[in-house]
Amino acid sequence: MDDLDGRLIELFAAEPRVGVLEASRRLGAARGTVQARLDKLVASGVVTGWGPDLSPAALGYPVTAFLTLEIRQETSGHDAVGAHLAAIPEVLEAHTITGAGDMWARVVARSNTDLQRVIDLVLETPAIVRSSTVIALATQVPYRVRPLARTVTGG
Repeated sequence: MDDLDGRLIELFAAEPRVGVLEASRRLGAARGTVQARLDKLVASGVVTGWGPDLSPAALGYPVTAFLTLEIRQETSGHDAVGAHLAAIPEVLEAHTITGAGDMWARVVARSNTDLQRVIDLVLETPAIVRSSTVIALATQVPYRVRPLARTVTGG
């Protein structure tokens, strides 16, 4: 990645509907160059999507919690638990981890009471031995990747 890639990422992250022609005008690069760079960023996996970023709170899910899950080792393991979690819409992401616990899941709920329903759904599989939950009180740094991209491109 170079400076042009970095400026392209910044522009499309700030204005995803800008269009290739307008991007080429703003960046001072040929339309074909901009399109080729975008195609390369997508093909290499740097750009993973063009969809809108959604707010769980605005969708009616203002409670965010993190579950630490302990997985029964004699079962089919992390992949089976991951598949189970993927079927629950309120599970936003899950990661296999080191340290205390085997997996972390970020979940959302409509209320603290509704959070119990979500936890119960998570625990429906016998592959999970136990869980512990922490509720997020505030978001200090939202999920982001653009600052990391800036360090790579020198921008």
